Amino acid sequence: MEPIEVVAYVLHSLFAGLWTGSVVFVTLTVLPLAREGDLTAAALERITGKLKTVSRTSALVLFLTGSHMAAQRYTGESLTGTDGGNLVLAMVLFWFLLAATVEMGAKRLADGTGRDKVREPAREARQLFLAASILALGLLTVAGLLSANNVGFL
Repeated sequence: MEPIEVVAYVLHSLFAGLWTGSVVFVTLTVLPLAREGDLTAAALERITGKLKTVSRTSALVLFLTGSHMAAQRYTGESLTGTDGGNLVLAMVLFWFLLAATVEMGAKRLADGTGRDKVREPAREARQLFLAASILALGLLTVAGLLSANNVGFL
């Protein structure tokens, strides 16, 4: 494997973990604190801003590294005609849905913190972040299945 391939795989894995971990952390830790009123609007706004930065950066890195890895491994035909290719396509779907869901949830949080609210935006964003967390776990699950497929276990 060429050094560029190794870098792509490592960056892809690191940013996938960072992104999914951040989303799950916000869902399980930050939102409950906000719903209870234990966070200030300023703190929730800063956390939301950091989450958007992590999400957007991770989505970009995953798109670039994933595209590179897929281009090295698959043709148009093998992308749609093999188990590995189908897993890559599933991963792209999860990637897109996760990015969109996090953006929508962060928008709801930001709209509320702009009005100096915490509990209300946390309640309004909860379902989106629960969905985003499920998508994040799905993304990692598909990544694991793809890895297993690549080494011949599937």
